[in-house]
Amino acid sequence: MGLKFEHVTLGQRVLFGMGLAGANLAAEVARLGANRVMVISSASEARRLAAVMDNISVALHYGDVAPHVPLEKAEKARAAAAESDIDLIVCAGGGSTTGLAKAVALTLRLPIIAIPTTYAGSEATNVWGLTEASRKTTDLDDAVLPVTVIYDAALTLGLPVELSVASGLNALAHCIDSMWAPRADPINAALAAEGIRALNMALPAIKADPLEPFGREHALYGAYLSAVAFASAGSGMHHKICHVLGGAYNLPHAQTHAIILPHVLAFNAPSAPEARDRIAAAFGTSRALDGLNALQETLNAPTALKDYGLPQESIPDAVQLILPAIPPSNPREVTAESLEELLHRAHTGAPVL
Repeated sequence: MGLKFEHVTLGQRVLFGMGLAGANLAAEVARLGANRVMVISSASEARRLAAVMDNISVALHYGDVAPHVPLEKAEKARAAAAESDIDLIVCAGGGSTTGLAKAVALTLRLPIIAIPTTYAGSEATNVWGLTEASRKTTDLDDAVLPVTVIYDAALTLGLPVELSVASGLNALAHCIDSMWAPRADPINAALAAEGIRALNMALPAIKADPLEPFGREHALYGAYLSAVAFASAGSGMHHKICHVLGGAYNLPHAQTHAIILPHVLAFNAPSAPEARDRIAAAFGTSRALDGLNALQETLNAPTALKDYGLPQESIPDAVQLILPAIPPSNPREVTAESLEELLHRAHTGAPVL
């Protein structure tokens, strides 16, 4: 039987270059004809990236950013943008910053220029997320896809190694989940495999020498590929687990992804041999899990949800929240019992072999 699939490629402009963020931003603001720019960035990032904004006129600097985009913060940012008659959003920072920009664009239909300083990948997707009453809702809308992404590895040199590792493993999770997500296809798999290869090379290089540009540039490249694959393939089992845990229990986004990833890979791999073998080949190992475990050991990656505040007694409730969100297309059936076992192992940091 021949190949048969439907693939959607999202359209956006990508500008990649070390030390070029300021010039690229000014050129893009001019190209888009924007006159009232809102810059969304945390206070610390705003100070660090001040030089990048030097060549544009900023109508509003906005810094009230929080993980998982609480609804009340989204509404405040929307009101501020409307009051200032904003016609373009520039977001500079990690996934929380991009997420807030998307929340504003979702209702005001404003274009976004994203300048990522982590490897979260949100900048290359049309996925938005909001958290209300400890429940995180995610959905798709092309209006939240940044029109332009500006990648500059120089802006990631100050990202601490621990956060670089967690953020990079979040990107790796996008790659692996894309192999069996609801809209997985051969194009997504090819992008994801190259993303795995790049991240597997880049993250140890960052740990070995955080100020050397090679690892930083290839991590951004891998993160972009991972996000493009994820945007097309959709959210699989791994992301559904992490979104619920993050929203309901306020767990840190990147670290939660790093912890959950090997458990989901071990769970799904036996039922998805083609994806499993492709992941293994991208790592350069005979077993997919061996490649991931070796990388996580090299990086001294986080392993236990208990270290980030998830109470053990919350696991049964978490199972009930997660189970309905698991895609029916997951390669292996997920039961309440199997999901609870997975979460208990992730909670304690049990080895995944």
